[in-house]
Amino acid sequence: MNRSHTGHCLLMVLAMLASWPALAAKFEQTPYTEQKVVFDFYFDEPRKAASALYWIRSLIKPLLEEPYGYAPEFLDLKVVVHGTEIVTLAKHNYPKYKDIVDRMRYYAALGVDFRVCGLAAEDYGYRAEDLQDFVKLVPSAITELAHWQLQGYALIKPEILPKKYAIEDIR
Repeated sequence: MNRSHTGHCLLMVLAMLASWPALAAKFEQTPYTEQKVVFDFYFDEPRKAASALYWIRSLIKPLLEEPYGYAPEFLDLKVVVHGTEIVTLAKHNYPKYKDIVDRMRYYAALGVDFRVCGLAAEDYGYRAEDLQDFVKLVPSAITELAHWQLQGYALIKPEILPKKYAIEDIR
């Protein structure tokens, strides 16, 4: 390469770099189709279920709105509950976890299928009659998760991390 060519390339790169601030992200309208998803709820703290429900919201909300405009029945969503959050679904704990249960009930009314691990329920001393009426008690969470994945459902496992910063502080 000669010096003239190298200098020309350098000028082109510098010109391109100078224009970067003027560039912007491009919005991509992904052509989403019907959704088949199984959510794995297994948390070390019952209140983390509240944050995990935002993962469901983040899946549902864009699909129900335009340009997609799917009706809720086009979403086939299941939630398998088998961690400490199982206590939120015990009827006697409703006053303590009302906000979480009411949101789950709302999603259940939209067609989200909440399934509670029978083994975990047994560990907590719960029977079907101890749990909220919108949930189904199933034999085993692990078997349930495997079953739905084998039926073609995508697995989403919400990861709930402690919030260290307010958005205003870091943006």
